[in-house]
Amino acid sequence: MDVTGFWTGRRVLVTGHTGFKGGWLSLWLERLGAQVTGIARAPETEPALYYLLGPWNGQDHHLADIRDLSALAPLVKTARPQVVFHLAAQPLVRRSYAEPVETFETNVMGTVNLLEAIRGAPDVQAVVVVTTDKVYAHRDDGRPFDEDDRLGGNDPYSCSKACAELVVQGFRDSFFGSGGPALATARAGNVVGGGDWSEDRLVADCVRSLEAGRPVHLRAPRSTRPWQHVIEPLAGYLKLAQALTEEPARAPQAVNFGPDPDQSATVAEMAERLAAAWGAAEAWLADEGPHPPEAKALRLRSDRAAEALGWRPRLSLDETLTWTADWYRAHRAGADMRGFTTTQIAAYEERASR
Repeated sequence: MDVTGFWTGRRVLVTGHTGFKGGWLSLWLERLGAQVTGIARAPETEPALYYLLGPWNGQDHHLADIRDLSALAPLVKTARPQVVFHLAAQPLVRRSYAEPVETFETNVMGTVNLLEAIRGAPDVQAVVVVTTDKVYAHRDDGRPFDEDDRLGGNDPYSCSKACAELVVQGFRDSFFGSGGPALATARAGNVVGGGDWSEDRLVADCVRSLEAGRPVHLRAPRSTRPWQHVIEPLAGYLKLAQALTEEPARAPQAVNFGPDPDQSATVAEMAERLAAAWGAAEAWLADEGPHPPEAKALRLRSDRAAEALGWRPRLSLDETLTWTADWYRAHRAGADMRGFTTTQIAAYEERASR
């Protein structure tokens, strides 16, 4: 990406900084010279990426639940952010079936609470609310979704994220239309990369199985998803926030960040390629279920990101999986994961600057 000094000294708030995307984004922002404040719940996994990426240099770290406005608002006000990245969420589809109330409270009311808190933080210039490729109404015809497609969602997770999109639109039109911060939503595909140990996530499940020397059980091996390395959409989020700050009238209000549609792959193909990158043989077995329904095919069209932001994916699917496998192998070998992750970020910056 084109590093121009925009982030040097800039006050940035990241919600969900203890999570997978949030950890990578916080480290990148630190590398770019930003002053980062993080608000999130404690990491739910062991190991936890957030702790592996420490020690954090000057990060203002707060453990709080975005569902609690009385706790959230004072933290936002004190941080005086200029840019806000909202990543805190309940991000798991199957967990949303088991815990729909928590999912809606976190993904919908958590977004409401953050935007309400931002109303009391006059220094904010730009807000990027991260949603998902699953905000679109299912059609299962294989065509890539673009930003003008109808929002929907048949499961609690997808529906809650589509609701969050409407919350952003409502706050923009009601409170931030003139003189307030510029708001946009970012819709990324299925991200993979080092440091994800979440439950019910393909790469995390595959790594656990590969380390144990057994095939992973897949619930939907023939489903197709827009897989991409976590660093790819993060580069888009950074570009989007900069555009919202510098050219708010011209910046897009909703943007897809996905791989080339031709780079999509089935769940089974991903498991097989990751096993190959790992150097393993037997990759997967079908898990017969029962399982809740999910979309069979998801693909994204990212033309708006290319045209408005100059963003495009830089890593092929094979490179994505190689970088991912390399990260987990380094962790298993006891490497300094802060240094290793920074090295991958630097390699991506060099790739994007060509």
